[in-house]
Amino acid sequence: MEFHPSQIPIVKTFVTKNEKEASAFASEMVRLGFENQKGGYKVLMPKQKDLAKRIGFIVTTEINYMLRQTKQERNLRYWTYHHDAENYAIVLISSRVLDELNL
Repeated sequence: MEFHPSQIPIVKTFVTKNEKEASAFASEMVRLGFENQKGGYKVLMPKQKDLAKRIGFIVTTEINYMLRQTKQERNLRYWTYHHDAENYAIVLISSRVLDELNL
């Protein structure tokens, strides 16, 4: 099935400029949960390649770690893409929720 991650319904969008904010946003996403949502989360980050790589790594690894610590389902899907001229985006969603959306 061909679709673009921007077609996924977004529950909340986080705009981060540095690694510290990325860590805080990862904690908030885990606190809000993935399984009980009707969509995913989007993280916008600056289009500076090295910074974006670090932010993406922090977001994905911390979410997985915190989900394991809180014994929540860790079956997530995520995509990284060019959001606009100034930002990259990561969209994260539960695999079960994605299946329910039939995208």
